[in-house]
Amino acid sequence: MTLFLTRDIMSASNDRTLKGTIMNHNFEQDIYLDKKLATLENSDYYPFHMPGHKRQSIDFPNPYKIDITEIDSFDNLHHAEGILQEAQKRASDLYHTKETFYLINGSTCGILSAISAALPRGGTLLMGRNCHKAAYHAAFLRQLKTIYLMPAMTDFGIMGSIRPQDIADALEKNPDIHGVFLTSPTYDGVVSDIRTIAEIVHAHNLPLIVDEAHGAHFRFAEEFPISALECGADIVIHSVHKTLPCFTQTALLHVNSDRVPLNSIKSFLGIYETSSPSYLLMASIEQGLRTMAEQGAELMGNFTRLLTDFYTQGKKLKHLSVFTSDFCNQNTCFDWDFSKILISTENTNLNGQKLYDILREKYHIQLEMASGHYVTALTSVMDTAEGFERLIEALLEIDRDIDCNSNGKTSSENAVLTCQELYRIPLQKLTLNDAIEKAYDTILLKDAAGCISREYIYLYPPGIPLITPGEIITTELIENIALCKMQGLSVEGLADMQGEKIQVVRD
Repeated sequence: MTLFLTRDIMSASNDRTLKGTIMNHNFEQDIYLDKKLATLENSDYYPFHMPGHKRQSIDFPNPYKIDITEIDSFDNLHHAEGILQEAQKRASDLYHTKETFYLINGSTCGILSAISAALPRGGTLLMGRNCHKAAYHAAFLRQLKTIYLMPAMTDFGIMGSIRPQDIADALEKNPDIHGVFLTSPTYDGVVSDIRTIAEIVHAHNLPLIVDEAHGAHFRFAEEFPISALECGADIVIHSVHKTLPCFTQTALLHVNSDRVPLNSIKSFLGIYETSSPSYLLMASIEQGLRTMAEQGAELMGNFTRLLTDFYTQGKKLKHLSVFTSDFCNQNTCFDWDFSKILISTENTNLNGQKLYDILREKYHIQLEMASGHYVTALTSVMDTAEGFERLIEALLEIDRDIDCNSNGKTSSENAVLTCQELYRIPLQKLTLNDAIEKAYDTILLKDAAGCISREYIYLYPPGIPLITPGEIITTELIENIALCKMQGLSVEGLADMQGEKIQVVRD
């Protein structure tokens, strides 16, 4: 009796303390997300970034009026047999697939589910080194051994395609491989020869999974690369929010063959996807796909014209350079999605981050990404002529003002860091699982050369690992990370938020 009374008195005391703290807090001084978003809405910042609706007003109900759970007559995504089953069937028909699933945890849950369903626990995954971190997480969760393929490097200094011959050689050398996972297009829009790769993989009776997150629009215009679905990939994941007019976090998982059991895919989707799927997000997928089904030809036609005009104007640049198909060849860049606008600073006194900052601060143009020597502007069918005009006019003005005496970027702040210099596959000593589950020490990153990393380090975006758990940390890697941080690039993955310390496997 006394124990309960004491507990109740303590609880009441804590409640009073908490309420007093809240009542004395000055909320007017806080910066709230909704207010900050409202400020953005009323600003003139132009979004050359995701999501693909580009903050354009669309005919969509008040979200508070339609935010529901699984109530009568609205079906259940994890056991769809009504309106959601019909919606997914329409998506399947639109993309000509065996079956298509709505994803409202982004492509991430699709990648996790696809790899988990396609490979046995403890199996071996052949994967591009430039895959999204979700693929690495799937390998960890399923205790997979990983064999990496480094894409070819283009003359522009970005990662190119995965060569079919490299796939064939890896499969011949490693007969224990259970599946292949590739990213095509890349974050920069580079596409691999998926048709030939699919034939090679299928000749070994293995499944091919393609992360085509940035290619959901390929289906709707001949000017763009052929989708991995048409090229024979067994599972393809699309982030519809990246290039179509859909809300952030929306995606699709397409099943294109019988090589991966459908029941297994459904089972893992039930694990990785939330049990409380948002009807707002599902309605956004449906509306975005309906828009493309009904107006896709017109929207893509206008989109293609705007892009063509931009690239024509881009030829006027004398110092900055814009990536075009001229940088592509069969060995390094099989195909390319020209909706990804890449602007190089390599022949200027700027680095990628400086150009990114200038465009944002002076011209109020928000790009998607800055890398060591270039920036990326993501475009979609919802972009406007005004937006493209603002971008090219800003670039031409910056180009005119650039210090031309910049052939030798001697300072670390302006040093050019191309993908070829940044992304190399370190020596792998342990599997992901072995490294992550072993005892570890936390030491200064600058002193970690020769140690086995227990952590990932990557630039985000795009989230491609510079090193993964189980790999040897090199002096070159440490120096490159220091340069990236000096240039203001976002180095992430370490538990130490300042990026000064790293966890290494204990000897």
